[in-house]
Amino acid sequence: MSNRNLLILGLAAAVMVVLAVVLSGITSRPYARTTASAYLIQGLDPDQIASITIGRGSEQVILNRRGQGFVVASKDNYPALSSGINKLITTCLDIQTAEMYTDNPANHKDLGVTEEDARHLVKFFKADSSLLTGVVIGKPIEKSPGGYVRRVEDNKVYVMAAQVPWIKKRATEYVDQELTNVKREDINSVTVSCPNETYVLRPGDGKTVVLDNLPEGKKLKSDVANRLFTALANLRFDDVNADGSRRDLKFDRKYVCRLKDSTVYTFWLAKDRDNWFVRCDALFMDKTPVTKTQGEVESEDQLKKKEAKLLASDAAEEFSEKHKGWVYQIPAYNAENLNKSIAELVEDLVKKEQAAGEPNETVDENLREEAEEEIKLPAKLNSSQEQ
Repeated sequence: MSNRNLLILGLAAAVMVVLAVVLSGITSRPYARTTASAYLIQGLDPDQIASITIGRGSEQVILNRRGQGFVVASKDNYPALSSGINKLITTCLDIQTAEMYTDNPANHKDLGVTEEDARHLVKFFKADSSLLTGVVIGKPIEKSPGGYVRRVEDNKVYVMAAQVPWIKKRATEYVDQELTNVKREDINSVTVSCPNETYVLRPGDGKTVVLDNLPEGKKLKSDVANRLFTALANLRFDDVNADGSRRDLKFDRKYVCRLKDSTVYTFWLAKDRDNWFVRCDALFMDKTPVTKTQGEVESEDQLKKKEAKLLASDAAEEFSEKHKGWVYQIPAYNAENLNKSIAELVEDLVKKEQAAGEPNETVDENLREEAEEEIKLPAKLNSSQEQ
């Protein structure tokens, strides 16, 4: 074989070695680009979802379907907020992928997409408890808004096409935590019953509050009274349990708010160490039936009043039905505004005057002594002159 042929063969061999190295590097890459973004979960029918789990272990949130809605299993099956459930499902279905990164389970832990290491873990189950699908969101990608993601039942890991979605992880985030939102101008009176005492607050002129039977020599603390009078404005709870699970509580305080439309809200309060709990109910006290005489022509104002009465009656009934059988833990500052004692609500008039700069007893005594000396002075002078 000629030297020329040997040279050609040698060059060919070198090219093959280089090509082999390049190909080896490419095939060892853990991902392959897809041609376009696609939805991670496709073809899921929300009506097939019988239960949902979020997270894992002791912090896991379990949502079970009941009728047309869901309940929170870890909160004694308290009704879940429909908008919260719909948002969770939509968030998972809206996740899009930009490329497939790896399908090797050995890489899952490094990418944070094992169930134990996931930032977010959501699973959807059928009525027979079999898995429908789920989402495992792993580590974020450096210099990118997205992160790694895979379906629970699939080993393929994808790079997200958009920012990592926010998924709520606490059970109370899936319920409506608002108890009441009563407007000040709608309140007719507030009655507070603490151990051994009961008192009534009513609206005064403007933003003032008046205490029935104000003790003599006392003055109402306006700021404290106002907070108590409007305690049902945006009242929310931190936790909830079935009434039967908190039979240890002693509800020995009561807050009753009567509205101008005849609605009466009643809250019973109990304290356990540093925690405050309430039961609540509502009644519509105007039992006069809404009627219309045949042939009677009613004014627009009359129709509006009847409609408002019916709406208020329905709202009270709905409130009572929703909160019947439940005990709510509320923030301490809210609880304190619901059960002030009279001693905390009033102050002495004399102390208030002194704080405003009025003379106290010590000053009065000094002035009295000076006055007496001035009276005695002429008598002393006359006596010395006679001598």
